[in-house]
Amino acid sequence: MDATQHFELLEKELKPYKNLLGKAADSIMDENVSSYPIFVFHNGQAEIGIPLLKEDVRVGEWLINASTLEEFVARQIIETDKLDDFKNIYKNPKEHICMFFIDKLGATFAFMPRS
Repeated sequence: MDATQHFELLEKELKPYKNLLGKAADSIMDENVSSYPIFVFHNGQAEIGIPLLKEDVRVGEWLINASTLEEFVARQIIETDKLDDFKNIYKNPKEHICMFFIDKLGATFAFMPRS
């Protein structure tokens, strides 16, 4: 499966959860927790963020935690000197969901349109 097919499958799996992710992002921003919500998708090995769904609820193979850019910096996942670079690639959270995937192959960021 190539990267495009993998992303299309993931987008299909996430479709029922887009509204929930959008509401969670809005809450993070509206409550002035952060202007940079990040959703961590993992298989059970992430110790960042707070669970968005009950532990037994998976989206495909993923569990989802809600986090922020500030937590990523505090945990040194994003280095302070790379903060401006990250902010430059971060897409408008009113229009996109920022996702951070952790699996056995490593970790990566992706952005998915909210609509």
